[in-house]
Amino acid sequence: MTDLKRSLITHFDSKSNNAESYRVIRTNIQFSNVDKKLKSMLVTSASPGEGKTTTVCNIAVAFAQAGHRTILIDADMRKPRVHRIFSESNAKGLSLAITDLVNYRSNIHRSEIHNLDVMFSGPIPPNPAELLNSNNFKALLELLEKDYDYIFFDTPPSSPFTDAIVLSTVVDAVLLVISSGKVEKEVIKYTISLFRNVNANILGAILNRLDSSSRTNYNYYYYNYLYRYEYGENMSEREKKKVRKKRRKKSYYEYSHSSNPDKQKEFMEFLNKDEEVSEE
Repeated sequence: MTDLKRSLITHFDSKSNNAESYRVIRTNIQFSNVDKKLKSMLVTSASPGEGKTTTVCNIAVAFAQAGHRTILIDADMRKPRVHRIFSESNAKGLSLAITDLVNYRSNIHRSEIHNLDVMFSGPIPPNPAELLNSNNFKALLELLEKDYDYIFFDTPPSSPFTDAIVLSTVVDAVLLVISSGKVEKEVIKYTISLFRNVNANILGAILNRLDSSSRTNYNYYYYNYLYRYEYGENMSEREKKKVRKKRRKKSYYEYSHSSNPDKQKEFMEFLNKDEEVSEE
């Protein structure tokens, strides 16, 4: 199986539970701000290997499937991966588009997925953060906002690099991907504080790879919250057994997303509350 088919399950396995989870994320994003349409968003994580690239690729596909003109941009000009997922060359892309605004469209790749264009990172520059903080990049973003309904950026991890922090000051929202059991809670709180320091709009967190048997830290809190929500109060033991069996087949994304928009708020409030207790 190619990287494209393995990673873009929203397109190649559209009827799966995993694909449905990404569509739920799409719905949550669309209804997260009724006063202003969120047009440009970045997806990042606190540390490497948390699944942010696969997540942003599938979210972009979900928006394209809904009929929205969508562009996915690999703004990770340190260790780019989007071009590998699409099995394409990285010879053209964002770094060239920033330095040559007149020909920015020549750096856009038309994917085989309807309504989805992709801009790879392009040649890796020596100063990625400076490029993202340049007036040329802001001008490029304005041009892209005229061409597309939604713009999604994949960025480097936020704790070791400033790229996502810089980019968060010009996009409409930030989505954090958090891999359960991989990153310490203190690192998550530190990452959130970095975005708050620049007044970034943190839209929410996608809790990734959640082990339902985990009983530690926020994993325990969040799993049990969803456990109570899914079971209800008057469910028989036989019915609960069916739910447990069904839940084991679900994507790990579904543990952290449902049609209930309060779940992301609950998760962020939990982190905030814990942070306040630590400060005391």
